[in-house]
Order: sequence, then C-alpha cells, then structure tokens
Amino acid sequence: MTQSLTYADAGVDIDKADSLVETIKQLAKKTRRSGVMGEIGGFGGLFSLNTAHMESPVLVSSTDGVGTKLKIAFLMDRHDTVGIDLVAMCVNDIVVQGAKPLFFLDYLATGKLKETTITQIIKGISDGCIQAECALIGGETAEMPGFYKDNEYDLAGFAVGIVDNAKIVDGSEIRPGNQLIGIASSGLHSNGFSLVRKICFDVLGLTVDSHVPELGKLLGEELITPTRIYADTIQHLVRHLPIQGLAHITGGGIMNNIVRIIPQVCGIVIRRGSWEKPPIFSFLQTAGNVDETEMMRTFNNGIGLVAVVPEENTQDVLNRLSGTGEKAWVIGEVTQLRKSTTSRVNFI
Repeated sequence: MTQSLTYADAGVDIDKADSLVETIKQLAKKTRRSGVMGEIGGFGGLFSLNTAHMESPVLVSSTDGVGTKLKIAFLMDRHDTVGIDLVAMCVNDIVVQGAKPLFFLDYLATGKLKETTITQIIKGISDGCIQAECALIGGETAEMPGFYKDNEYDLAGFAVGIVDNAKIVDGSEIRPGNQLIGIASSGLHSNGFSLVRKICFDVLGLTVDSHVPELGKLLGEELITPTRIYADTIQHLVRHLPIQGLAHITGGGIMNNIVRIIPQVCGIVIRRGSWEKPPIFSFLQTAGNVDETEMMRTFNNGIGLVAVVPEENTQDVLNRLSGTGEKAWVIGEVTQLRKSTTSRVNFI
C-alpha cells in the first residue's frame, strides 16, 4: 500500500507558512495609514477612498521587481534591503505622475521557505512602505519546491496611489526652454545589474567581499545600497511649485527615460559634468570599457529622478529640494526638435 503522503512530503510546509503570516501581520501594522480596512490575512486587501477629499480622484498603479540585483543579496546572504528596492521601483513610478501612494502588495516566491530570510525581506518591504507613507495591505508568499535554486527567490511588487485629475503631472505642458533638474540617486538603484555582475565578477574576478579602493568600501556594500524613495520629496514639489514633468530614471537610464514625458515635437540637451557622479559609475565604465552612450542608456549615473520646470522657477525648485535634504542640479533643458535632428537626446 502506498504511504499516505502530505503536502510537506512534496516540499511545501503549510505550518511554517501560517507562522510566517503572523510575523508579516506585525510588520504590516507598522505601515498602517488612514484608509486601511481590516488586516493582513483576508482574501483581498481593503482600502477606503473616503479619505481622499478630491474633486475627481484618479487611481495610479504600477508593478515592478528588483531584477538581478537579487543575485547580490543571495551572494551576501543579506535580505533586509531588497524589499526597499521593491517598494521604490513601484512607488517612484506613480509619484512622478503627481500621485500620493496609498497601498502596496508584494509577491514573493521561493523554493523552500526560510523563515529568517523571508522575515528580512518583508521587513525591508515594511521599511520601504514607511518611507513612502503607504500601507502594506496584502501579498503572496509562495513555496515552490523544485522551481527555484536553494536559497534563491523572486520578488514582485504592486503599488496604487491617488491624484486629483486636475493635478496629474503628465508632461503635456512641457515647452522648449524648460529646465531639467536632476535629483541625486543613492547609487545604482536597481537597474543594469546584469552588466554590473558581468564587469565585477566575470571581467574583474571580484567578490562581494572585495574591498574596492575607488569606492572606499566592500563591493557588496556598494551594490546592495537600496534605491531612493522620492515620494515625500515629490509631494513637496507638486504641492508648492509648477512642475511640468517628472521622470523616474530606471531601465533605459537618462537617455531613454526623460524623453518618455517630453512632447514629440521636443528634444532635450544634457550637459555633461553638470552633476556629481558617484564613484561606482566611473569604476564600472573604466573596468568594463563601457562607452558613454551605453552608460547613459543603462545606468542612472547618479540621477535618480528628473523634474522639468519653467526656467523662472528653477531656483525655487532647487531651494525646495535643498530644504528637503536632496542634492539636485540643473543638468539640461528642453529644446525644439528640428526636422534634421536624428536624436531627441543630445549631450554637450
């Protein structure tokens, strides 16, 4: 007679998953904000819009992951920051449209639930939600034996925010002469890590424990630095100043992300050397012999977000950013696109 099998025999531990839910509930409570209804554990997360107080509220949503930066977390066995990356990649995409983040959900899949690792990840997500002032109201932790390598996992996130229809920042008012203000990144953020790993590990033969003199720290510490969350900064800007457009500099880098919000009849000029570039970018460019164009379309190069503003308001925006603790520079301007121009992005 065949032995009576259980889900645990197939590699899925329901009891451990139930125990994790209780831990996650405690971390989620720290992110609670007005509008949240109920607690983690139901079939769906509930959020009331009665607190919005807007004439014509519009929901703004985004989904993203952390990408191959997760490989750095695996190598370091450090998992407390990738949750911040996850929140940042989603939330920054909605705040650039003028939206205020409301709530966040996550999807975490792994081969075998390791309670300490999962707790670190969810703590990072909770920390990111606190920074973004949004609530963690639900998610999914899936144990999928045989699907992932040992001690590896994948993450996806989902953010929803709200903005009054009349206050959506969509770039429609951008005009030639508007200035481009770049706001500093914390480093690589969460893009370009396939090239980063190629250069650092394959070409240079380094490890996450290698000390890199050009960086003044261990390589792993630099690479694991979490993505900046700009929610509070952007809310300050759009509440008090005329912001014509906002671009989150992610995959595609400076070269491809700003033109996403610029009218088709416009181009942009970027001034090289107009901002402070963190050492990691020069290190990667030299070590990998990466040309300038490839750098600009792969990495943020020290600029995590770009605001497009009327020229007469440039100094006010810079002052406001400085007052909120941000580093920012005028890095270029919007131009009229000429018919003979082959590229909408020019570097001078």
